Amino acid sequence: RIDQNRIVNLPCQRLRNESIRCWSNIPFITVPLSRAHGKSFAHRSELKHAKRIVVKLGSAVVTRGDECGLALGRLASIVEQVSMLQNQGREMMIVTSGAVAFGKQRLRHEILLSQSVRQALHSGQSQLKDMAIPVLEARACAAAGQSGLMALYEAMFTQYSICAAQILVTNLDFHDEQKRRNLNGTLHELLRMNIVPIINTNDAVVPPPEPNSDLQGVNVISVKDNDSLAARLAVEMKTDLLIVLSDVEGLFDSPPGSDDAKLIDIFYPGDQQSVTFGTKSRVGMGGMEAKVKAALWALQGGTSVVIANGTHPKISGHVITDIVEGKKVGTFFSEVKPAGPTVEQQAEMARAGGRTLAALQPEQRAEIIYRLADLLTDQREEILLANKKDLEEAENKGRLALPLLKRLSLSTSKLNSLAIGLRQIAASSQDSVGRVIRRTRIAKDLDLEQVTVPIGVLLVIFESRPDCLPQVSALAIASGNGLLLKGGKEAAHSNQILHHLTQEALSIHGVRDAVQLVNTREEVEDLCRLDKLIDLIIPRGSSQLVRNIQKAAKGIPVMGHSEGICHVYVDTDASVEKVTRIIRDSKCEYPAACNALETLLIHRDLLRTPLFDQIIDMLRVEQVKIHAGPKFASYLTFSPSEVKSLRIEYGDLECCIEVVDSVQEAVEHIHKYGSSHTDVIITENEKTAEFFLQHVDSACVFWNASTRFSDGYRFGLGAEVGISTSRIHARGPVGIEGLLTTKWLLRGDNHVVSDFSEHGSMKYLHESLPLPQRNAN
Repeated sequence: RIDQNRIVNLPCQRLRNESIRCWSNIPFITVPLSRAHGKSFAHRSELKHAKRIVVKLGSAVVTRGDECGLALGRLASIVEQVSMLQNQGREMMIVTSGAVAFGKQRLRHEILLSQSVRQALHSGQSQLKDMAIPVLEARACAAAGQSGLMALYEAMFTQYSICAAQILVTNLDFHDEQKRRNLNGTLHELLRMNIVPIINTNDAVVPPPEPNSDLQGVNVISVKDNDSLAARLAVEMKTDLLIVLSDVEGLFDSPPGSDDAKLIDIFYPGDQQSVTFGTKSRVGMGGMEAKVKAALWALQGGTSVVIANGTHPKISGHVITDIVEGKKVGTFFSEVKPAGPTVEQQAEMARAGGRTLAALQPEQRAEIIYRLADLLTDQREEILLANKKDLEEAENKGRLALPLLKRLSLSTSKLNSLAIGLRQIAASSQDSVGRVIRRTRIAKDLDLEQVTVPIGVLLVIFESRPDCLPQVSALAIASGNGLLLKGGKEAAHSNQILHHLTQEALSIHGVRDAVQLVNTREEVEDLCRLDKLIDLIIPRGSSQLVRNIQKAAKGIPVMGHSEGICHVYVDTDASVEKVTRIIRDSKCEYPAACNALETLLIHRDLLRTPLFDQIIDMLRVEQVKIHAGPKFASYLTFSPSEVKSLRIEYGDLECCIEVVDSVQEAVEHIHKYGSSHTDVIITENEKTAEFFLQHVDSACVFWNASTRFSDGYRFGLGAEVGISTSRIHARGPVGIEGLLTTKWLLRGDNHVVSDFSEHGSMKYLHESLPLPQRNAN
């Protein structure tokens, strides 16, 4: 252990050779005049580049909730995270509280033990419960707890082959220039030797706290608690990041726990007036106000700061590493304020706009969609020019595979098809919202209705598909839903102009905010945590994207499919003319689509027949790479490369061929290796076809038709937000109907349940009533 009062000036020669900043010698005041490592990080995503990090542990983090000792599990998790970052090559420092709280428990235990012996000797056991514990002096508690706290840290860090060193400081050590240089040199030397310094105020000798007069501005600070100590050290050591862990999630716009309290994701200098500070934590000296002032001082000194919860059982196990990875945890202090709204504000705007949208007349919503369809053709040149920029940037960077480049590309024909699809949506949306689907007379003058309503706020995340934006927007408008769109950065220019046109169309009825495009550096995982703002997530992209979203979504339903492993089964009674046409269209028309053929199942009796040869010749002409399934490979002397798995979505001019003995085996294969997306049988035998249609448990099952028909536009839905393989709510291509839910409307006249009791005056009727006539148009 290293006591700051006993440090000698060993590393001074080394310090003289380094760039040492000048500090004001005014007592208790330091003003950084230059900063070698530059400004603080502007965005959370940059925190992964932090090299030198200070982690400040508040008393509430270190001690248990009952204040009867240290939170050993929590401390072990923190040490594990710090060790992980240290072993990544970062330089970690810990400013820890807990000595006073730990010492208090030790002293209380000793006093209780001592009192219990005396009471037992003189007064009997009956008075043990009346024992009073005297008020313990904080400095004595610190003296009793410091050694035990450090011993615990040393034991834990030893498990990760990391050495820790203790440094105790007081405000006087910062007041004296020589001592401050000694401290600076010691810390640099420890970091150079890959040792984690554990710093604490020497509470055994520290004077009583002084008023916060020196914290009124951010240019001055003195050490009176571990918040100010951490800020002081962070700036002194040119630290990249200061993480302040307490027992609250971060900074709120009103006292935490109040009904309207909202966590502030990013806090900017000058925002202090909009914040109301609550009380201090249950233990410790620093409240949130002290933390904010210390954080702002560190921020001005060039150190990024995050205040977060280090006690929450669900997040404390990875809170430090999550912060360093740039995830949305706690409150991030930044000097750069973005021009636009935050994603939380956008979600609230989308909800408010969606409710206004749902209240419009059906004709008004249709008018908005018709207007958007017109804009897609009227502004064709501007859209294609923006898309050309995206394509050129993608090709120059060389990061996108050919299938994704195809999805990124827009054309005149694509825009015309989009416009036609949007007009279909407008025409079919006349009675979508507010449609009565059930009417029941509960009793005399008590009528119940079930009506369709929007789901709420949709979050649609899509990759390389700019044409997805107007499609999804039109469906959201038709169904009265608010919409948050998160597109891939590879389509940024295209998405920007398409969103602008969408908002222009929405403006004709004053609901511009109903559709929002997320342009911030928001990670998908962070968006999936907005469970109080988003009602449904719809991913449109690769199977990996969908799986990541399904894993990250906590409490928000995800509609979609992770894979599109579509099968075509060729039966013994298949028509020669139909087979090659359907297979070619299913595989070659658009191989990157999720409804493209991936596995071709062929009845064993068709091997070595002219039909089989025609299939193979057609695939070779179309340059489709063939992978042989295990059974197919066993029939061949020289077979194509055998598949590594029968559950692969190629997304390109590749497919697997496998052999089955019957339609029953084909169905079993599809159930075992398919993704419940779209599966096809080619046969002229109606009985066999019906068996296949009834027994294959997929969202779409076809007879003598291409897999590519599995599409909202081709189904006459106008467009789709995606294809769902879920068994709850919508399934298959999801159009307007899939974006609606229902609510119940009960109209009565002074009805109460007690009237329907055994001795009541009313009886239940439960009569079905006719539905109102739907709009003939």
